[in-house]
Amino acid sequence: MTSTNVSEASAQDALDIRDSRTDAHYSAAVKTEGPEGDTYIRASDLRAVKKDASEFGLLSYDPAFMNTASCRSAITFIDGDKGILRYRGYPIEQLAENATFLEVAYLLRNGNLPDQTQYDSWVRDITYHTYVHENIRKFLEGFRYDAHPMSMLCSATAALSSFYPQARDIHDPHQRYISIIRLISKLPTMAAFAYRHVKGLPFIYPDNDLSYVENFLSMVARMSEPKYEANPVFVKALEVLFILHADHEQNCSTSAVRAIGSSGVDPFSAVAGGIAALFGPLHGGANEAVLRMITEIGDKKNIPAFIESVKSGKGEHRLMGFGHRVYKSYDPRARIVKKLADEVFAQVGMDKDLEIALELERIALSDDYFIARKLYPNVDFYTGLIYRSMAFPTDFFTVLFAVARVSGWLAQWEEMILDKEQKIARPRQIYIGEGERSYTDQLREKFPRARKDSIRK
Repeated sequence: MTSTNVSEASAQDALDIRDSRTDAHYSAAVKTEGPEGDTYIRASDLRAVKKDASEFGLLSYDPAFMNTASCRSAITFIDGDKGILRYRGYPIEQLAENATFLEVAYLLRNGNLPDQTQYDSWVRDITYHTYVHENIRKFLEGFRYDAHPMSMLCSATAALSSFYPQARDIHDPHQRYISIIRLISKLPTMAAFAYRHVKGLPFIYPDNDLSYVENFLSMVARMSEPKYEANPVFVKALEVLFILHADHEQNCSTSAVRAIGSSGVDPFSAVAGGIAALFGPLHGGANEAVLRMITEIGDKKNIPAFIESVKSGKGEHRLMGFGHRVYKSYDPRARIVKKLADEVFAQVGMDKDLEIALELERIALSDDYFIARKLYPNVDFYTGLIYRSMAFPTDFFTVLFAVARVSGWLAQWEEMILDKEQKIARPRQIYIGEGERSYTDQLREKFPRARKDSIRK
């Protein structure tokens, strides 16, 4: 029997591995980190486990990274079983109640809430950079009238890298800072321009006398009035929704930003990749799917049949906006946004679709089938309803998500850049294709000699 130390580990902090193929024993260090005591082993430690010396070593196979940590991060903490979400240690409930979105954006990047001087400087810098180059406006005007606004936003964000080539110097702290400022400030402008283009309306330039959220609403909704005055209920709703969507740990789009950024590319290109990932219906498009489901139901009287179809699993219906891959209890963001939804509905009134949604929520929350499976309403169920009540078109919902999430993407991107352990992302694979084959043997089987000779000629 042989024994190999995979890594330095004490008996009480080690994972002992016995390879039944060789009867060899290995020991991998078990590390515990963070305030919640996350435990892990290094995946690279498994490479020492080999049947013979010529092998590469043992790989772990984990499709979709269901149980693999790709990084060590200090930004966002989630406990899905307990329904906890914290940014830099602050509970999401406290931030949604008390903070502004730009406060949260500062917190995500810097690790602490700003004092008044820091906050004023941060807001001033973002406000100063809200305008985009006129060529970006012309670029957006080149899209078809029916272009999806997420396609427009993704393309325009990638195009920004050509306007700021110095952003490629990602190891210069000043260049990182100014790129972060530019992205947080310009994304709402480009998003609003995309909205106006699809609507066939003239573009509205930023009004830097307004707050971040009010300025965005002005660029979206302003018509002929000399000074835009936003509905305060809508301003509060959007401020809170931006905070709730600012970051969410290593989700698909954040992982995409980190993976793209690991190549050393500029942050504009990395964030464009995040927007592309967010575009998918399984990620940022989930709240669009909620509205489509409600449209499909059509009337409150159809809800019981719809629910039975979902429960049977035999129909084509799916209950959208319920359950979450991470949260195994109630989504903490959903509690906040449910209250917010009630405030917005009180302002705009109820209509048929809202009545369907609320009745669907009531039935699902009281049905043992959904309770047993912990299929509670998630944040997407309510956000879609709020955005609809604010008269945003369905295909613009994901754009609103992107405007908020850029703050988290950039914090995650910079953390990755500063992490000395991070290298260019390069996952391993389990190859299941053909073994070595001979091209000439294959050719001889497929073609007679005369034809092969003609091919050569």
